[in-house]
Amino acid sequence: MSTETIITAAASGTWTLGDLTVNRIGFGAMRLPQTGEALVPNAVSRDRDQAVAVLRRAVELGVNHIDTAAFYFSPLRSANELINRALAPYADELVISTKVGPARGPSGQWVEHARTPEELRGQVEENLRQLGRDHLDLVNLRVLGTDSVAERFGALAELREAGLIRHLGLSNVHPHQLAEARAIAPVVCVQNRYGIGIRPDHDAFVRACGEQGIAYVPFYAIAATGGQSGAGGQADEEVLAVARAHGASPAQVRLAWTLHRGPHVLAIPGTGDPDHLAANVAAGALRLTEDELASLDALHARGE
Repeated sequence: MSTETIITAAASGTWTLGDLTVNRIGFGAMRLPQTGEALVPNAVSRDRDQAVAVLRRAVELGVNHIDTAAFYFSPLRSANELINRALAPYADELVISTKVGPARGPSGQWVEHARTPEELRGQVEENLRQLGRDHLDLVNLRVLGTDSVAERFGALAELREAGLIRHLGLSNVHPHQLAEARAIAPVVCVQNRYGIGIRPDHDAFVRACGEQGIAYVPFYAIAATGGQSGAGGQADEEVLAVARAHGASPAQVRLAWTLHRGPHVLAIPGTGDPDHLAANVAAGALRLTEDELASLDALHARGE
C-alpha cells in the first residue's frame, strides 16, 4: 500500500472514549524520548526538534489520540514535556491519555509501583504539571499481577470526581479486574499487550470489551515479542504474503489485523521516524480480505 497519497487517521474510523471521539489510529509516545530501546536508564536521547516535528506531523495526519506516561523519559527527554512543547495550546479534539502505577527514579531505574492513594495522586499531579493541563483526558491504571485493583482504582475515581481526570481506563489487566473496577466507576478502555500471535488466550476478553462498549487498546501490536526493544527478526510468511498482496509493510499488516479485531479496537503505534509515522497512519486504510484474515487468524492462534 503506497503512502505517496496522503492518508490520514480518519481512514481508520472512529471510536468514542466516554464523550471523547478519537480516530482508531493513534500515536504512542514511548519511543519519542530516545532512539533504540525504551524505558532503560542509559537510553540515547532523541533530538528534540525531531521529536517535536513527529508529534506535530502526527496531528497534521489526523491523529487525535496520543498515549503517554510520566515514566516515558530518557536522560535528556520526557515524552510529556515533548508533547507539551509540540502541541500546547492543545486542540479541543486532541485526547491525551496517560497511565499511572509504574514509576522510575531520576536516573531511570524502575522503583516500586505506586499503590497508595497519595502516591497515585502524586503521579496524576506530575502528569498534569508536565503536560501543562488542569485535567487529564484519560488515565489508565497500570497494574502488575492479578490482585485486587479496588483501592487503587477507587483512588483514581475520587480524583475523577474532583475534576482532575475526565475518564478512567485500565492497563495490563484481566477480566475479573475489569469487572471489579467497573463496579467502582466507568471504564472507557483496556490497554493490554496484544497482536498477531500475542495472547491468543485474550481473544475472548477483547470481544467482551467490545460487547461492553469498552475500547481495547493493544500495545506492542507491531513489536510483538520485541516489546520495548521494537520489532525485529524475520516476519512470518503469512504476514509477508498479505503485505506483498497489498504493497504494504509487515508492520502495516500487523496494525491492520489489529483494527480488524473489532470496531472498538484502537491502535497506538509509536515511532520517532516521520516515514514510519506516515506508514502507521496509512495502515488504517488497509482492508484485508476474508481469506487474508483467516490466514492471519490461524497464525495468531498458534501464538509466538
